[in-house]
Amino acid sequence: MSGTDTILPADRIVEQFGLAPAAARLKRTFDICAASVLLIAVWWIVLALIIVSRIDTGHGGLFRQRRVGLFGRPFTHLKIRTMRPVSGLTSTVTRKSDPRVTRLGSILRRTRLDELPQLVNVIRGDMSLVGPRPDVPEMYENLSHEDLRVLSVRPGMTGPATLAFRDEDGLLSGRDDIEAFNRTVLFREKVRMNLEYIDNYRFSTDIKILFQTAITCCRVAE
Repeated sequence: MSGTDTILPADRIVEQFGLAPAAARLKRTFDICAASVLLIAVWWIVLALIIVSRIDTGHGGLFRQRRVGLFGRPFTHLKIRTMRPVSGLTSTVTRKSDPRVTRLGSILRRTRLDELPQLVNVIRGDMSLVGPRPDVPEMYENLSHEDLRVLSVRPGMTGPATLAFRDEDGLLSGRDDIEAFNRTVLFREKVRMNLEYIDNYRFSTDIKILFQTAITCCRVAE
């Protein structure tokens, strides 16, 4: 692998995979099988949400953004669009009552339905069902090489930090500089939790996180 196919400088790339080979194969096999079954079951919901989101936001219903993936390689992260442009607001960080988030978008974000297109990312190998959430390149600029081990596994649709910070919008509310707080406090705590997940990885942990995520989403939808 050369530095030219990554977002990060070559000297900051972690090239050693974070999981044992057998664990990595089992994880990837499960990802492909489970994501394929799920996508077959919900493709019509995804299509309907893309159409409705296009009407709701006035822009393309499928949101694409460049994120950092395995070993620092860039990939196109897919979501249902939940926001519309508002003059003067360009931050990639959102808080509660963000005027860019539509009423429908708020529901999709709370129930995580906006994440369904990432099943395609999982099947393509960009992501895993469980792992550290992928982020934009600038979030990794000030991390130490040790912390960059979070890039030694595929980013996930959900993960331990995702569950712990499910009310992230609320935590950011009332902060004067949400981008600085997100980068220096929340993101670093997420990195710590994700490294703990990698260092103590068990396949059973993935299953537990998936069940917890499903239960959380169902409770929110009630």
